[in-house]
Amino acid sequence: MAMTTQLYTLAGLIPGAKPTKIPGLDGPVSEIFGYGLWMLILAGVGGAGFGVYKLAVSDKSRNGGGSEPFKWMGGGVAAILLAGSLITILNGIAGG
Repeated sequence: MAMTTQLYTLAGLIPGAKPTKIPGLDGPVSEIFGYGLWMLILAGVGGAGFGVYKLAVSDKSRNGGGSEPFKWMGGGVAAILLAGSLITILNGIAGG
């Protein structure tokens, strides 16, 4: 029970995380899926931010691994775009 309470409290910290009910997916499945998409956006923001950090502290010499920060940033942006488009599509289906 404490884990459920903790997750519910953490869900309140996610900006705008009030998932719209999807027809045919009422109940906990719809809510978990909605919150999962918001968590994916937050993970994408974290990945992009970590990529910026790695770019700032990376070895700028010729033999440094220069592409790794861009992989992190690209992965973060891809996660944000994927989750954002899925949220938009699902809200359009649900009529929200």
